[in-house]
Amino acid sequence: MGMKTGKAFLESLRDGRRILIDGELVTDVTRDPRFSGAAHTIAELLDMQHGAEAEKLTYVSPTTGHKVGVSHMAPRTQEDLTRRRAGLKTWADATYGMMGRSPDFMNVMVSALGTAHPFFEQAHKGCGDNMRNWAEHCRENDIVMTHVLVNPQVDRSRTVEKQEKDLAAKVVKEDDRGIYISGARTVSTLAAFSNEVLVFPSTYLTPSPEAADYAFGCGIPIATPGVTWISRPTLLPGANACYADFPLSMRMDETDAVVVFDNAFVPWERVFLYRNVEACNQVHSKTSSGPQAATQSAVRALAKTEFMLSLALRIARSTKIDEHLHVQGMLSEIMVFRETLRSVLTASEVNATVSPFGTLVPDANALWVVRMGFPKMFIRMQEIIQLLGASGLVAVPSYAELRGTGADLVDRYYQSANSDAPERIKLFRLAFDASMSAFAGRQQLYERYYTGDPVRLAGMLFNLYDKKPFQERMDGILEDIERRNDAWDGGTAGSHRLTA
Repeated sequence: MGMKTGKAFLESLRDGRRILIDGELVTDVTRDPRFSGAAHTIAELLDMQHGAEAEKLTYVSPTTGHKVGVSHMAPRTQEDLTRRRAGLKTWADATYGMMGRSPDFMNVMVSALGTAHPFFEQAHKGCGDNMRNWAEHCRENDIVMTHVLVNPQVDRSRTVEKQEKDLAAKVVKEDDRGIYISGARTVSTLAAFSNEVLVFPSTYLTPSPEAADYAFGCGIPIATPGVTWISRPTLLPGANACYADFPLSMRMDETDAVVVFDNAFVPWERVFLYRNVEACNQVHSKTSSGPQAATQSAVRALAKTEFMLSLALRIARSTKIDEHLHVQGMLSEIMVFRETLRSVLTASEVNATVSPFGTLVPDANALWVVRMGFPKMFIRMQEIIQLLGASGLVAVPSYAELRGTGADLVDRYYQSANSDAPERIKLFRLAFDASMSAFAGRQQLYERYYTGDPVRLAGMLFNLYDKKPFQERMDGILEDIERRNDAWDGGTAGSHRLTA
C-alpha cells in the first residue's frame, strides 16, 4: 500500500469501530466534532510525507525499496540516528510538541520490537516471525498505531491474578485459529485515530501459573469484533468558541480511552507473547524498545520547549516586560531547559551502543534525564507563561469580538506596546490554551504519567543505574583522607602533602 495520504487515512478510520463517548456510539470520528480536529491533524502529518518535507520524513524501505516513514527506521549508524531525529523533529514542530502520541511514537517502538524478533521467538515458537511480520506490515502500509499496557485500577494493593474483581484483560481460551481475550486495559491515547493497537504487558507479573492468563501480547485492528473503546469527554470548548480562542484544544485533543475486550479473537499470526510471564516482564528491557521510544519523547519535549519559549518571549515583548531583570530571569530558565534537552539528545546519540540485534540504541541514561526531568520543566514553563501573562490571560476577550458589535472598542483597548489588538488577542488566547485550559491540564498529567508512575520510574532508574564507579570513588576518597590523617602533624611541616 505504501505511505498514506491524509485523505486515505481519514477513510481508513471509517471501519465500523466502536467508540463510546458521552453515552453515545460514534460511527465516524472524522466528522464528529469531538474527534474531527485531531483526526485531521494526523491527516496533515501524513500529507507532509508527500510534500516539501518528504526528504526529512521518509527513507527507502529495506524490504520493498519504496519510500516509507523515517520513524520506522531501525538505526544502525550514527547517520541513521541523526536522520531519524530530523524526521521526528519535523513532525513534533508541526504540532508544537503538544501531540504526545503522534504516529511516530509507536512507529519507533514497533520498529525496535520488530528487529528484536529473536527475543520473541525464544519466548514462544513462531512469535518471532509474527512480531517481525507485523512491524513490516505497519511500516509498509503506514499503519497508525496506539497501544494499551496497563490493567484497570481496581485494587492496587494486589497483583492482577489476586484481584477479587477480575476485570483485567486476559486470555480466556484458545483454539487452532488463535486466542480469545476478555477484560479491560487502560489507557490508550490516540485510539480513536489509530488503525491498529498493540496490546502489551507493562506492570510486573507474578511468576505463578495463575498469572499466565494475563501474560500475552498481540496486535489487532481497532475495529476488531468484540472490542469497544470508551473515551473520556472531549477537552474542546463549547460550540460557540472561535478557533483562535483555543488553537491547541481544537487541533490536538488526541483523546484517551479504555479498551474492553469481549471474547475478542486474535489469530495466532498476530500473537507476539503468550503465557510466558518471564518474557512479559523482560520485554521492554530486552528489546531496546524503551530507549528508542524515549528518543521520540525527547525530541517532542524539545519541540514543546521551543514552542513555550517562543510563546513566553512574545508575551514579554508584547508589553515590554522583557526589559525587567526578573522577567529575563524567567525567560532564561526556559532557555536552559531547551539547551538541556538539546544536550541530552546529542549525548544519547554520541554514546549510543549496538544492541544484540545489530541496531544502534541511544544511551538510556541520557534519556532518563528527559523522562524524570521534563514533567517539572513543563509545569514550570506553564507557570512562567501564567506569571508573564498575569491578569491579561483572563482579561483577553474572544477573538470573535474583533468582528462583533464592540469591534472598535476592542481594537482600541486591547492593543499593547508592541502588538495590535488582533495579535495580542491571538497571542494571549494561545497562552491561555497552553497554560490554563483543560487541554493544558491534560498536557501536564500526560507528561507526568505517559510512561508510568514517576515514583516507580525513579526506583527503576535507581536500580538500573551503574552505581559501582561512584562507590569505588568514594572508597578511594575515604582511604585518601585516612592516609592524610595518619600523616598529619598539625600542618607545621606541610604533612598534608603526601609524597610517593
